[in-house]
Amino acid sequence: VQLVESGGGLVQPGGSLRLSCAASGLTFSDYDMSWYRQAPGKERELVATVTKLGYTIDYAYSVKGRFTISRDNTKLTVYLQMNSLKPEDTAVYRCHAKRYGLSSKYDREFWGQGTQVTVSS
Repeated sequence: VQLVESGGGLVQPGGSLRLSCAASGLTFSDYDMSWYRQAPGKERELVATVTKLGYTIDYAYSVKGRFTISRDNTKLTVYLQMNSLKPEDTAVYRCHAKRYGLSSKYDREFWGQGTQVTVSS
């Protein structure tokens, strides 16, 4: 299984980026897909989730109204559109896939390697 993120980089405050996470080696439509981020010296934070049925769940209050998660099951890809970026959005953003089994011991989850997003003037 591979989750490969792309789209990170350096952007000025107020700018936009779109992250992509391309999945392979798994039945993509069986997995809830999420974006997490971790800034230096801070704990990992769940940014947003899109369920296997396409429902979106935004967890980070700080990104509400600015970030949008989406998925394309035909392309096996999940996206994170990030608008109105702020310096505090600077972090490594990682893609996460999780399939829930009948019990937790049958759950399966995978992580991407991460992509750096830096918001700075």
